[in-house]
Amino acid sequence: MTLRRSLVLAPFGLAACSVLPDRPYVETQRFPLEPRRTGAPVTGRGRRTLLIRTLRAGAGMETRNLRTIRPDGTESLDFYAEWAAPPAEAAEQSLRRWLIDSRLFSAILSPGSRVTPDFVMEGEITALAALQGEGVARAELTLLLVDERNGSRLVGQLVSDGTAPLPGGTAVPTPDQAATAMAAALGNALASLERALARYA
Repeated sequence: MTLRRSLVLAPFGLAACSVLPDRPYVETQRFPLEPRRTGAPVTGRGRRTLLIRTLRAGAGMETRNLRTIRPDGTESLDFYAEWAAPPAEAAEQSLRRWLIDSRLFSAILSPGSRVTPDFVMEGEITALAALQGEGVARAELTLLLVDERNGSRLVGQLVSDGTAPLPGGTAVPTPDQAATAMAAALGNALASLERALARYA
């Protein structure tokens, strides 16, 4: 009796196993968000100090996946291509390095510093995507600048926007093309911010 049950059940067990599809392994690509300066920095007096608070992620910017906006306005997230660090975290580090290299300020401070800053800047990264329909990548930072020398007085709201061309134009970008263009767009946004900050340095 035991033998007959085994013979009857075995084909069903084999059939159930054969239903599972064979899916090839796809390795996730990771890209650094590290914009490169292409022009000379804006020169300043370098007499003030600037504290940069932790940059926040705007709506929809929490994911590491590379983001593409299709020509019809719909959004595509690449689950096999992502940033090496969360975009807000990487953008903050890039912002710090960029302003340190510019030498606009005597020091770029971090939260927890014991130095009393002249200015404090806070805000969020609100856009970082490849706009396929326009053939460009776009990055945007929205920031507040506060003058600590005058009782934490708000002196400006800065919206720093940058774009860079996608190598393939309006064709679907490869992950490498999208990441390279988005990093360049962030660099252009940082260059715009640098020019705006020159009056306060």
